[in-house]
Amino acid sequence: MRFQPKYNTYEAAPQWPENQAARRTVPGTVARDERLEPIADTLPMTFDQALLDRGQERFEIFCSPCHAASGYGNGMVVQRGFPAPPSFHSERLRNAPLRHFVDVITEGYGVMYSYRDRVPLEDRWAIATYIRALQLSQHVAYDSLSASQRARLADSVDDSSREAPQ
Repeated sequence: MRFQPKYNTYEAAPQWPENQAARRTVPGTVARDERLEPIADTLPMTFDQALLDRGQERFEIFCSPCHAASGYGNGMVVQRGFPAPPSFHSERLRNAPLRHFVDVITEGYGVMYSYRDRVPLEDRWAIATYIRALQLSQHVAYDSLSASQRARLADSVDDSSREAPQ
């Protein structure tokens, strides 16, 4: 087989359509381990604390090296000179649907490569819900806080303003 007549991958092939030895995949071809069902547009599982915990765990493993634990895009990889990803707290990403984050994890975006083969679909949804929780933790409207939460916030601001003189 080593010495039989054959075309190399990018060699011109006059007997083949388009004069190319490299063939296009047949439409509808599916990779062996690819899921056949479409990805849902909304969260396809029950939202609960276990989902958020799983999302946080997976986020810290796969996302925090670039995005940082806070989601501001200043992770350790960025501090070492790699391009900074966008902050999850930007207006554009705060308004993005949950499915956007699942799609970016699945397909990659910009310099971020695909995590399709590293992160199962269920974990991608868990990460997306955790990202939304991160966003909410940094951008809560004051009017939506309860009276006790406002009091705790006021106390924490007062405590931080009473620093000891140096």
